[in-house]
Formats: sequence, C-alpha cells, structure tokens
Amino acid sequence: MTASLNFEQLIAEGNAAPVVGWDFSWLEGRATEERPSWGYLRSMSERMARARAALDVQTGGGEVLAQVPNPPRLLAATESWPPNLEVACGNLRPLEAFVVRAADHGTLPFQAQTFDLVVSRHPTTVVWPEIARVLEPGGTYFAQHVGAGSNQELIDFMMGAQPVSQNRSPSRAAAGAEAAGLIVTDLRTQALRCEFHDVGAVVYFLRKVLWTVPGFTADSYHDELARLHDRIQSDGPFVAHSQRLLIEARKPD
Repeated sequence: MTASLNFEQLIAEGNAAPVVGWDFSWLEGRATEERPSWGYLRSMSERMARARAALDVQTGGGEVLAQVPNPPRLLAATESWPPNLEVACGNLRPLEAFVVRAADHGTLPFQAQTFDLVVSRHPTTVVWPEIARVLEPGGTYFAQHVGAGSNQELIDFMMGAQPVSQNRSPSRAAAGAEAAGLIVTDLRTQALRCEFHDVGAVVYFLRKVLWTVPGFTADSYHDELARLHDRIQSDGPFVAHSQRLLIEARKPD
C-alpha cells in the first residue's frame, strides 16, 4: 500500500516503473483522470469500421488502436520512439497492421492519397500538409489532441508560474488544418479533472509525459517533489486539469 511508504520509497517506485508504451495502468489506485465526453475510442472505432484504408499517426505502443473491433483491410501506424515501436508491433500484430518508424515532425512514409481515414490520439505535433497529402479526396482526419495549458497546475507547482502556450489551442489546430486545404467539420474542447494521490505517481507521470516538465528528473526536482509530498499528505490528492481537443477535418472531394 502506498500509504505506508515514505517519501524516498515513493520516489523510488515512480523512478523504477517502466514508461515504455502508452499504457498508464501503473497509475491505477494512485492517480485518476476524467475521460472526455465524446468517447474517442468508440467514435474512432466507428469510423474504422467504415474505412477502406486507415492510418494511426504516432500510435505510441498501439494500445488504443489495438482495441478497435473492426479494423479496415489496410491498417497502418507510425511511431517515432524505438521502444514504443517494438511494443506497437506486438500489440497490433493481431490486427495485421503495418507499423513503421516515422519522425513526429517529418514526412509520412506513404504515397499521396493512400488513406480515407487518418487518426491520432495525443500527437506531439501535427504536420498538417502531410496529413492532407496522404488523405484521399473525401478522406477524414479524426483525432484527440492534448490542448493548451494541460496540467498547468502541476507545471506551475514544479517550475513556478509558466505562460500558457497557445500552440495547442483549438484556433491554432483549425488554422493548421485549413491552411493544408482541409475543412474542419468538428472542433471541441474539454477540461478534465486529474488527481495525483501520491508523489510516486507524479514522478511516473512526468517521466512518461516528457513535455509536461521538460528535462524532468526526480533528482533535479527533489525539493519540489518533497513539497508536493507534504502537501498531499496534509491536504489530500493534488488536483490538476488536463485539456483535450477533438478535431475532425475532411479533405475536399
């Protein structure tokens, strides 16, 4: 039980937990996050069932895509980080998906107009011209992005007050899609309550979601983590809010 562990033991647990893939089950009982009302997996699966050829960009370990019950005959996924790539190959083998390595900021290794559906869940960046290029006319991009100011309360606690970048704002996403020639048909945002019940969960989260506190290590943020541990012990779970953005965009016929 984490309640019986002291600060150093909690830090050690968070440091030792493997962070390969995009599975957050290690946090069960230690942290919670609300889910968006639109149900990304369900909505994405519905579109997959109607697709002829689909691509999942930045699939992570393929954990989300692997849950699709009726994949199209042609299914591909990209991932940039080699450890995740290995996990994705195993997770997506039952779906007979092609998994290829591709840089997050680079070109997609596919011919133009290959897919009628491109999806992505929490991409680090979106190269809109490439999305538009690989979509066939009438094809759709459907994705859930991390929104601007996600977990800002945790960022500010660890780093001091930080400006909120608008790089992940809904207007920025829509402008990028439209500049690439896509028509935005749906755009929604939602703030979701997150609770961290112990400091080990925070260490694990910051190791896994690297861009939250760039350059994070438990050693370099020891004092901040100690203050956070004391706060959780006295006040209960640390509360932050993740920001999510749903976007759907169509390539004109």
